[in-house]
Amino acid sequence: MYRACRLLLSLVALFTALTVVYAQPKASEVVKAHDAIVYSLAFSPDGKTLASGGFDGLIHLWDYDAAKGELKKKSTIKGHTGAVYCVAFNKDGTVLASSSLDKTIRLCTPTDGKLLKELKGHTDIVESVVFSPDGKLLASASADKSVRLWNPADGKEVKNLGSHARSAYSVVFSPDGKLLASAGADKMVKLYEVAGQKMLKELKGHEDPVTGVVFTPDNKSVVSISHDRTIRIWDVADGKEKKKLGTAPVATPPAKDKKEPVVPPSKDKAPEEIEDDPYGIAFSRDGKYLATSGYGGWLKVWDLNTGKTTFSQKLKTFGAYCVTFTPDGKAVVTGHDNKSILVTPLGK
Repeated sequence: MYRACRLLLSLVALFTALTVVYAQPKASEVVKAHDAIVYSLAFSPDGKTLASGGFDGLIHLWDYDAAKGELKKKSTIKGHTGAVYCVAFNKDGTVLASSSLDKTIRLCTPTDGKLLKELKGHTDIVESVVFSPDGKLLASASADKSVRLWNPADGKEVKNLGSHARSAYSVVFSPDGKLLASAGADKMVKLYEVAGQKMLKELKGHEDPVTGVVFTPDNKSVVSISHDRTIRIWDVADGKEKKKLGTAPVATPPAKDKKEPVVPPSKDKAPEEIEDDPYGIAFSRDGKYLATSGYGGWLKVWDLNTGKTTFSQKLKTFGAYCVTFTPDGKAVVTGHDNKSILVTPLGK
């Protein structure tokens, strides 16, 4: 059912072509960035170029003006025959990887859009793709449930690392490149050893599909988001949950044998809620803050040390499927259901 809803969402986006772009206070807005849902965003390593992937099957490249907080479209890369689900740069920004509903991964040069390699092997939507920190490997996650490693130099599959019980939605390397994590619709986060090309641990605890996963900058923890509306922080060493954010506070009921009033949760200790189903997750480049975005349009920036948000705003545009910090960390960029990209200043 969940998978069917995602496919229906992409069909609706492609055929309805919504034309309304809402006014967004305190945000720079790119009108009609794509002709359908904007589903993935990635800045180049030098921070000067933003790549966006849309359900219109296109990849747009944008110049980013940090001083003005503005984006200006400079080129378009074509080639996919279906919705683009993910875009990712390699370590020096010379190669852009993209994955699609058409079951392929394409490697292009971002300067001219030239196709370098087309990677085939997945049998369903390729939901996520990412380069290893050294650029020598590429990892992918697919609706065919598999997580795979590829050699971007020759385009060949290195290893099928195994499968989730349902669609694999997200995949990410640890900053040191030694580990790989994947997240799936089976409510699971999985950890893999890259050198040994094998699965190490299954992180269990989420109660609904896990839509995103990232490593902390110190390589010691994994952070995941889920449609159970929680953020969970896991210890890489033992696979145990260290902290859970987003759980709604629960009132304490009276004892059955006493006629006492219900005790409301303490406002001082109550955890902050996540008001909608999260889809996007990203760390700032300095590793100090985590951004999340959701279908209902909520944009949040978290300090994981305190478990509190430093920024929380409901955007006028709903369907914030992807999120990334600007290179200077002063703003957050989100891609939306109504075909727009928003740049939201954080007031730093």
